[in-house]
Amino acid sequence: MADLTINVFDIVGPIMIGPSSSHTAGAVRLGKLARLIFGNEPKKADIFLHGSFAKTYKGHGTDVALVAGLLGFDPDDDRISQALELAKNVGLEIKFIPADLGSVHPNTVKFVLSGAKKTRTILGSSIGGGNIVVTQIDDFVVDLRGNYNTIIATYTDRTGMVASLSALLAEGKVNIAQMKVARVDKGAEALMVIETDNPIDDITITKIRQLEGIQSLFRIPPI
Repeated sequence: MADLTINVFDIVGPIMIGPSSSHTAGAVRLGKLARLIFGNEPKKADIFLHGSFAKTYKGHGTDVALVAGLLGFDPDDDRISQALELAKNVGLEIKFIPADLGSVHPNTVKFVLSGAKKTRTILGSSIGGGNIVVTQIDDFVVDLRGNYNTIIATYTDRTGMVASLSALLAEGKVNIAQMKVARVDKGAEALMVIETDNPIDDITITKIRQLEGIQSLFRIPPI
């Protein structure tokens, strides 16, 4: 017999400021996850909108929602409607660019986020009911949905890195829910996304940062 278990979230959707779970709630979550992946509030955001997002982003408030997420707001924050003005107040420069992003979900956005010392590109989609997926970080293909405690590490690709990092998580009693590794080329820069069932403590994070070849490491809470 098929599994007929249904999550109540799938029926009623997220708690949110309207009008659309995909174009508003999902857009807020995409913006917030992009901010967390970037590491802090960017100074500039070029936002490329694809498909349905490109056609209806003003009418459905997708532009406001994406910026609200970049400011760190949740989908039920009553400041969402003021997001564009609040972004100006904090010096966040925003540009919306309708674009063809290829064979992707119709509700897809590409963020090009810039700060004083770095620029990062993040591609993600709002896939319905407030659910999202980030499919690319810079040159790396990922599958990140924002539902788990997550760490993202960039490192120099070498034998044993995945095993070493996994061992430290096991030592810290952290259970891995999902792991995805991507690399530019053998022995070149690589990126590891690890989603876990429980938060990763500071001691374990410090030990991971001390591993040979680790370039950067940051945590993302569930959003």
